[in-house]
Amino acid sequence: MKYYDVIIVGAGPAGSSSAWKLKQLGAKCLILDKKFFPRNKPCAGWINPNVFQELNIGISDYPHALTIFPSIHMTFNGIPLIRLGREYAIRRYEFDQWLLNHSGVPFEVHHVKKITPKDNGYLIDDTYFGNYLIGAGGSYCPVYHTLFKPEEPRDESSRIVAMETEFRYPWKDGRCRLWFFENNLPGYAWYVPKKDGYLNIGVGGIAEKFEERRDNIKSHWRKLIEKLHKLKLVQGIDFNPVSHVYYLNRNNPHIRRGNAFLVGDAVGLATLDMGEGIGPAIKSGLLVAEAIIHKRDYSVNSIPKYSLLPRFLEKYVCSILEHKQT
Repeated sequence: MKYYDVIIVGAGPAGSSSAWKLKQLGAKCLILDKKFFPRNKPCAGWINPNVFQELNIGISDYPHALTIFPSIHMTFNGIPLIRLGREYAIRRYEFDQWLLNHSGVPFEVHHVKKITPKDNGYLIDDTYFGNYLIGAGGSYCPVYHTLFKPEEPRDESSRIVAMETEFRYPWKDGRCRLWFFENNLPGYAWYVPKKDGYLNIGVGGIAEKFEERRDNIKSHWRKLIEKLHKLKLVQGIDFNPVSHVYYLNRNNPHIRRGNAFLVGDAVGLATLDMGEGIGPAIKSGLLVAEAIIHKRDYSVNSIPKYSLLPRFLEKYVCSILEHKQT
């Protein structure tokens, strides 16, 4: 049997961030993930500069390509808008491996199948024991499905379905482009060129809305490809997109049960406007580490729910939406 203060299931940004902070605070940790790293993970990779500050890392210390966008070109139902501001994009293949290494915490490839509460801790597959358990395995996290889902299922109205791909391409237009609500899409499509000759394209929207309209994500993927061809942004590519789901940040998610905690996409913390998940995942990982070590309440209420709104305006918008719902 292997004993640890904290076992973290999932080596993505949320898991690696919590591991890094826990080690800084003196805890003995282990990260488990069913996949080898580095791993291929198509993702727009959009992150806010605050991410590096949270990790106490200078931007110049990041060893991989970091795409910088001085503006984002958005279209809302055909109406163009440019949002000024310094934003970054990374490749998850590089970023996740770097973050895992940065944690300095032991990592083992292991597909978690059985989680058993035992002696005020958790026994995993009769092999690993942790006094605390952090579920950082994304939407399909075994910690969530074993310990949380039976009594606290997620709000399906917040489920996002997406299709995307990332590939090498000699792009000529270096602008980050977003198309919101085109063709009755309950979400947006994107074109994100990255340094070192990579391009990420995709489309995502609220799953419940697709079902209500008897629509599907594949039809909007085809429309995106047609648009990219028409604009001469991408041509001559045999696309092989992948599909995935994640959840938006809703009010009062259930994030703790005993000494088990959820972080990142295992909770559902993606921003309501952009579906950004990396920054919220990292923030939740740091918050849970502080909660465990200092034995205080764990809350994700301080994590922004919007990517494009200032914090003071976000609170105002949220209060209006909550009032309408009641």
